[in-house]
Amino acid sequence: MNFRQICETRRAINFFDPEKEVNEAMIKEMIELAAKAPSSFNLQPWNLILLRDQQEKETLKALAWDQPKVVEAPAVLIVLADKDGWREGHQTVEKNWQEMLNSGAMQEEQREWFLNAAKSLYNWSPEASLAFASKNTGFFAMSLMYAATSLGLDSHPMDGFDHEGVRKAFNIPDNYWVPLLLAIGYKKPGLELHAAKWRKNADEILISFD
Repeated sequence: MNFRQICETRRAINFFDPEKEVNEAMIKEMIELAAKAPSSFNLQPWNLILLRDQQEKETLKALAWDQPKVVEAPAVLIVLADKDGWREGHQTVEKNWQEMLNSGAMQEEQREWFLNAAKSLYNWSPEASLAFASKNTGFFAMSLMYAATSLGLDSHPMDGFDHEGVRKAFNIPDNYWVPLLLAIGYKKPGLELHAAKWRKNADEILISFD
């Protein structure tokens, strides 16, 4: 399946087959494909909570407008955007730094520059830290959906949920913003999809401010 086919095939599926499982190997492959998404300074400020247990999904469903797909889908991901994902001492920041040293992309004497550059970009306001986390995690989340399609899976992103309720129910630390939930599985047998929704064309998207 080429990229055009992935883009044209991907749909947000509302009704999943609760009898058809998604194995762990496929979930892992989907995540690792999506992890190739770009991110600022390669800081990758994203994490996932994977829900497969039915009771956990019932808990989430009650916080997500009672959407049936939360419990019907065999796997649901709580997508997390780490607002602290640029800070010195953060596990991913330090691993990223070490990997850049190992590859020769950075030298030891550049560490202060690297840390100060991240701080100047992402620590000048709470909004900047949130924007950093959310926009980069957005790249990853979209890549998860494309990766799912490439593997023959269906998905549905959800923004309709009680953010604070989800944070409390799943013990999510304050440094994480929850931009979306993502159901993963296979569409319900016999489900007829409506025609794909309209999209802006290039002329509608391209604008100028003369």
